[in-house]
Amino acid sequence: MAVAVGYIEEPDGSLLVAASDPDADWARNLEAEPRCRATIGQRSWAAIAEPLDRLAAGAAVRELILRYGTPAESLGRGPAFRLRPIG
Repeated sequence: MAVAVGYIEEPDGSLLVAASDPDADWARNLEAEPRCRATIGQRSWAAIAEPLDRLAAGAAVRELILRYGTPAESLGRGPAFRLRPIG
C-alpha cells in the first residue's frame, strides 16, 4: 500500500519521516516490518526503516515543520524513522 508522507532527504540518500499520530497505520507497519519501498517522483528504491531516538526525532520534526509549515505542527506525537536505502 502506498502512503504519501512528508520527508526530509538527507545527503546520504536516506529520508527522515515522522508520524503525527502514535497509531498511524503506516508507522505501525514500519515498526512491524521495517523493509519498505520509497518513491519520490520517478525514483523508487528499497529501504529499511530505522526508528529515530528522541533527540534525532526532535531534529527531524523541526526540519519537517520548517519545510512544510504549520500543518506539520502535530508531528512528534508518533514515531519517526530514517528510511535508509538498501541494495
